[in-house]
Amino acid sequence: MEGLDALNARQREAVLYLDGPCLVLAGAGSGKTRVITQKMAYLLRECGYQARHVVALTFTNKAAREMNERVRALVNPRLLRGLTVGTFHSLGLRFLREEYAGAGLKRGFSILDATDAQGIVQELLATTDRARLRAVQQTISLWKNALLDPDGAARVAQGPDEAEAVRIYRSYEATLRAYQSVDFDDLIRLPAQMLAADEALRARWQARVQYLLVDEYQDTNVCQYQLVRMLCGDRAMFTAVGDDDQAIYAWRGATVENLAQLARDYPALRLIKLEQNYRSVQRILEAANRVIGHNPKTFDKTLWSDLGAGEPIVVTPMDSDLAEAESIAMRLSAARFERQAQWKDFAVLYRGNHQARVMEQALRTLRIPYTVSGGQSFFDKAEIRDVLAWLRLIANEDEDPAFIRAATTPRRGIGQGTLQALGAEAARRGVSLYTVAAEVSEAVLPAPRQREAVHGFVRLVAHFQARAARRGGAVPPLPGAAVQGDLLAFDPDPPAFDADPVAQARDGGRPTAAPAVEPGSLAGLAGAEVGIDGLRGDDAGRVLDDLLAAMNYERHLYDMLDERQAQARWANVLELMEWLKRKADEDDMTLLELVQHVALVTMLERADDEEPDAVKLSTLHASKGLEYPHVYLIGVEEGLLPHRGGEDEGDVSEAAVAARARRIEEERRLMYVGITRAQRTLRVSWCRKRRRGREDTICEPSRFIAEMGLQAQAPGPAGDTDPDRTLDRLKALLKR
Repeated sequence: MEGLDALNARQREAVLYLDGPCLVLAGAGSGKTRVITQKMAYLLRECGYQARHVVALTFTNKAAREMNERVRALVNPRLLRGLTVGTFHSLGLRFLREEYAGAGLKRGFSILDATDAQGIVQELLATTDRARLRAVQQTISLWKNALLDPDGAARVAQGPDEAEAVRIYRSYEATLRAYQSVDFDDLIRLPAQMLAADEALRARWQARVQYLLVDEYQDTNVCQYQLVRMLCGDRAMFTAVGDDDQAIYAWRGATVENLAQLARDYPALRLIKLEQNYRSVQRILEAANRVIGHNPKTFDKTLWSDLGAGEPIVVTPMDSDLAEAESIAMRLSAARFERQAQWKDFAVLYRGNHQARVMEQALRTLRIPYTVSGGQSFFDKAEIRDVLAWLRLIANEDEDPAFIRAATTPRRGIGQGTLQALGAEAARRGVSLYTVAAEVSEAVLPAPRQREAVHGFVRLVAHFQARAARRGGAVPPLPGAAVQGDLLAFDPDPPAFDADPVAQARDGGRPTAAPAVEPGSLAGLAGAEVGIDGLRGDDAGRVLDDLLAAMNYERHLYDMLDERQAQARWANVLELMEWLKRKADEDDMTLLELVQHVALVTMLERADDEEPDAVKLSTLHASKGLEYPHVYLIGVEEGLLPHRGGEDEGDVSEAAVAARARRIEEERRLMYVGITRAQRTLRVSWCRKRRRGREDTICEPSRFIAEMGLQAQAPGPAGDTDPDRTLDRLKALLKR
């Protein structure tokens, strides 16, 4: 068991300090996770804190998982009961589950993710302009993160675009309330606002959180900082760990100013700097220090290492992005043999996702295995989520997000007006949307056509629920369906009365509604409350085929998308169905058991941290927190890194100049993050010309290369990667 004697002097100081608020300024690779976990262990083992009164917060489930595993290796399990190690969102969800009434929510409120939220915003905007849709959604998110309600947003809005965004924000909030739903931003915003407004509530939660630890503090936004302050209170027993040089998320509301604000709000704040780096050789750290030294500093620090000087950093100009990719692919092959390394020891980092394509082509040509960071899971594809929403609803009719998605995709005459009426009645009665729909009356939906659309949908779901509860035997016909041999014929165009562009918002984006249970839990998908657990059901393969026919999903895809997109998505749906039917046949599963299995697969897929032996391709943003022995940093050019901003470069107003300066400072921090991912070697490249669309654009090396204080060398071998010539080129590279 690792103890305090394994820490350096500054790390030990950070662990032992308990006399008030503490800020640990932790440089890249300086052992911040070790400090946090050792401090949790110290609080529990030596200081008499009960685990249920200690809370540690970070930003990703992976980081929380790692932190949890480390502390469990340090502390007797009986001392860990009740310990909270999680994300801001998971803590906010726990809060709202306990305090839902104060938030005006029913106990079983739903959580909508970005895709669901986008569908609502699109319907309110009545637009198909994707750029405008994303801009409004981002603006609303930033307002929420800044603790601005629609009235507050109206006071700060500038120009007609933001004025329209305020109008949408008001309607969006009303829609969420009618749906008895929250979005991801609300999971933090609502607790922060409720704690600030209610002294008794605040006192109760402050009594529960007696010591708070916050990781990656530089990534907090206004809302998260408010939550920290409300939980800590005047006692201010907290440790915040962060690095102002790695603040790279301003575009999503994070503000590095929170570090400086901490010192102003807590004059007794103890500042402890972790400057010894345990990751990189000294040459890499010197380059990083020189680059970040061009930014204004809230707190000065200089990284250093005792791992030796290391190899010189190589900067290479390339003729084109194609030549860059081909050269790096060959160098990767050579370096792997030369260094007796594994493929996973190498990473190629870049500013934008679009840069991966040409790199992937070069790696495939040389048969080099690779993974792309942030690649979309098969189960996260919009078309897969559309189909699984039906299965989730059949398994658990009380899951409102599944109800909303299944009822609107494909569209079947149930639009926003109908859903709002159902949501309002569900909130009044404290029941699920499905319960209201199954009993819908004229008082809730005056229009007969609305009621008939809802009744038809409920009958369809009930039909498949009944079939999921039986095995074998005659299959009852669907209500309103004509049986034609083994096929079920439906009216492909049910009457539509509500405008329903929600169904048109499915564009291959992020996954839809998270169940109103802990993220990653099986509870929302397991069918534990359907009342038919343990019973054998109808043949799952046959039920799946009939369900897909009843959904009329293929026609929906071809109506909404161009032919090529529709074909690709329909192929994914068929692949899902074949996989589900194969699993059902191999393991003798019912439909309900299949739903459980899919939930388990998707959870394990996200939780599996085992890295394959493959080169990692990653954006700089996605690489934060990771490290690799050998790093290739590509496309380091003006306009790419630093990225060209959206503001008018010709605008010389004070506000515009300040905005450009802030953008360059954040891009410089991004460069710093890229440099400090490298442990042993770093190669930097830039292109003299780069293909943009159908044209070649002349490029200039990034200012950051000059700031590193390095000299460029002549470009290495490039050109084609014909396998017949690869061996000679590799031999030449190995002689260097």
